[in-house]
Amino acid sequence: MKRNAAPPDPPPFDGRPAATGAVTRGAVRLFREMGAACLLEVTLKTGRRADVMALDRDGAITILEVKSSVEDFRTDAKWEEYLPFCDRFYFAVPVDFPVEILPDAVGLVVADAYGAAIERPAAQGAMNASRRKALTLRYARQAAERLMRGLDPGV
Repeated sequence: MKRNAAPPDPPPFDGRPAATGAVTRGAVRLFREMGAACLLEVTLKTGRRADVMALDRDGAITILEVKSSVEDFRTDAKWEEYLPFCDRFYFAVPVDFPVEILPDAVGLVVADAYGAAIERPAAQGAMNASRRKALTLRYARQAAERLMRGLDPGV
């Protein structure tokens, strides 16, 4: 069998504006360095999709809501609906974002395409055991489905 050259790497974030993709990439890099496994666009039981969900080694769940612009933040009325589905919640924004418009009660990550920093820690929440189990299973199934689709896209 003849070996072909490896195909080029696919773009990391298709369908997302460049600023959103850069912030997402940097935030994911940070949480991976902190030992968390991240999954993008995780669908919750409510039908809402979390931009980034991070699952750490202890089973704690963090949701990051990526905001690429002031308009993006001001037109988003749904972010509070994510709070019951995580132990920690952060807004992840670009370096030039006017962070003073964000609520003080949630965490803040400032990111670019190469990395990120936690500028304000998130308050520690507490999910009940049944919601944590259901959400962890949902996370695992979505990750596995994506892996299977990657291995066999026709399915």
